[in-house]
Parts: sequence; C-alpha cells; structure tokens
Amino acid sequence: MQSTGKLSEKKYDVVVVGGGIIGLASAYAAVKKGLSVALVEREAQNKDASVRNFGFITVSGQKRGAHWQRARYTRDVWADIAPKAGIDIEHSGLHMLIQRPEAMDVAEAFLKTPMGADCQLLSQAEIAKQAPYLHQGLGVLYSPHELRVESKTAIGKLATWLQHAHGVDFYNQTSVQLVTLPKVYTSRGTLTAEHCVVCPGADLYSLYPETLAQAQAKLCTLNMLRVMPKQAFTLNAAVMSDLSFARYDGFAQLPEAKGLISLLDKVQAAERQAGVHLIVVQSADGSLIIGDSHDYSDRELPFRDVRIDELIINECQRVLNIGDMDVVQHWLGVYPSGDDVVFKAAPEKGVVVGSVTGGTGASTGFAFGEELIDLVLESKQ
Repeated sequence: MQSTGKLSEKKYDVVVVGGGIIGLASAYAAVKKGLSVALVEREAQNKDASVRNFGFITVSGQKRGAHWQRARYTRDVWADIAPKAGIDIEHSGLHMLIQRPEAMDVAEAFLKTPMGADCQLLSQAEIAKQAPYLHQGLGVLYSPHELRVESKTAIGKLATWLQHAHGVDFYNQTSVQLVTLPKVYTSRGTLTAEHCVVCPGADLYSLYPETLAQAQAKLCTLNMLRVMPKQAFTLNAAVMSDLSFARYDGFAQLPEAKGLISLLDKVQAAERQAGVHLIVVQSADGSLIIGDSHDYSDRELPFRDVRIDELIINECQRVLNIGDMDVVQHWLGVYPSGDDVVFKAAPEKGVVVGSVTGGTGASTGFAFGEELIDLVLESKQ
C-alpha cells in the first residue's frame, strides 16, 4: 500500500505526516472537503499507540465538554465507515461493575449529567441476562455508546480504504526531514503541497520540537495483555470496574468521586500507584485484551514489570467470574500525555501540528482530525 512513483511527480493540497489514527483521520477529513492528500509514514505500517491499544472507542468517561463531544462524533464516524472499510465491530456497549458504595455515588451523579444520557443502572435481572460472567456487585452502569474494533488490523484496513476509495497516496517507510512549504522534504525525495498536517504521535522531537514542547507532554508507557480463558464465553460489552470510575476524567472529576478516590488510594494503593485500571475487551477468537497501567517519563520505558501484569490480572479476576486464563501475549503501549487531552498549534503558515495527549486517539480522532484540517486551512489564509 505504497505509492511507487517519484515523490515530486504530483502536487497535493495536503501532506499528512504520520500514519496513526490521527493522521488517517486528518486524511479522511481532508478528502471529505475535496482535497488531494498524501500521507507519509516512516514505518511500513504504523506500529505505535494506534495499533497497541484496545481498539475501544470510548464515550462514557471522556472529559466533559468538548472532548466528550469529540468522542460522540468519532464513535458515529467509526460506525459509518467500519463496514465500508471491512472493519468488524467486535462488540458494543460498556458494563462498569460497581463494587463499592462510593462508586455507586459516582455512577448516580454521572447519570444526572448530560454525559449520562442513554446510560442506565441495570437491575439484577438485567445484569444476569446481559453480563452473567460479572461477579456480584452493587450494580452495573451500562453505556450503549462504545464500540470495539481490532486495532492491530483496523488501522491497516482504514488506510487501504482511504487509498482505494478516496485516492489518498501513501508513502510508507518514508521519513519527513523538513517542511518549508510548498516543499516537504523526505527521505525519498520531495513532495509539493499547499498545506501540511503533522501528527507525530509519541515522536516529540523529529519535527517542530519547540512547538510540541508547549504541550508539556511526557510519554506514558502502559502494560497490556492478551489472555485466553480456558472456558469459552462471549463478552457482550466491554468491562470496567471501580478503578475506572476513579481514573476516567468524566467520572473522576465529578465532586462525588472524591470519596472513591480517597478510598481506593488506601485499599488498592498498589494499583493506584501503578496507574492501573481495568478495561476488558474481546477479539473474534475469544481471547481478551486486558489492561492497563500508566507510567510517565521523559522517554518510552522499554521494560515490563511482571508485578504490574499481576495487578491487572487480579483485578480482572475480581470482576469477571470466568475461571482460569492463559496469557498468550503481552506488550507495552505508549502515548504522549500532556497538560490537556489534545494539543494543536500552527507553527507557521500552512502547517499544523496536532496530537491527542490523553491516550484517547481511537475514541476522539475523527473529530480531532477535522479540527486539524480546519485549522490548517485557516492558517493559510
């Protein structure tokens, strides 16, 4: 999926740098406006946060206001384009097991906000029918908004669809060295374009490092695992727990969350210190992706801590009554984490730099991509 002609043979309206979900979303936003697009990706296919995540398009729990709106919009875009791009929706919805009275306070407060529209507390009969594999708790908060795709294949399928259905030219295994519009200088030659959108992901230093420094971002490294339950079962929705109520901004920033956060800091101190909260999603083969933890540094941390894997597995077993499971894969994710959930800037005329700096690129990327294209068009005027 790579253009083979000389890079200088064709002029473009927009060059997008970066083939992760934000770059792909920006390319899609551009072609919807009738613009010609080249996308430059330094790897054969993106291998970073966009393919190492859960493939979980999360709405409920996103930071209230603009970011929650981004997630609602992005979820609808995924639902529209996934079948067109041959991307399967593995399952939909979210069950959050409420394990403590303090978490119930958060859930009830959330339901009173605009973000709680269409969400509900399930009755015991509904829990038994919809999620019989959950351990007994005080209740379950259900959100219908979430979608799950297989991220390690969805990104490639999305790129292929953009190429064949929308005429985006892809230049993979190509690094961008310098942008001085209308020229974009790469390791394979020069592209010509009116606009350039740089979507660097976790690479904070190759292009416009002084601009990206304004985000005051660190790199967040996280432990993730794929497990295979020894007894087959079907997950009817993604699963979270009390730790998620205390971590996701849309819940944790509610005044009612203070009591839960204080309690968890005491009774699950190891998990809180490691930034562990539980997400469980299922793949077509029946395996589960479970995670994750959060470790912040000025660099990607290359070594996994097995103790943190154990914390994640133990939390999963406290929530899901599915018996023994085998770990079949484990890996490290990485994403930039800044002062705000997104960062965008126009360092020069016709150029925009943008990054989702809160680990929610899959959940909010299509909306953010539109913002980047709007901004780059404005910056050229």
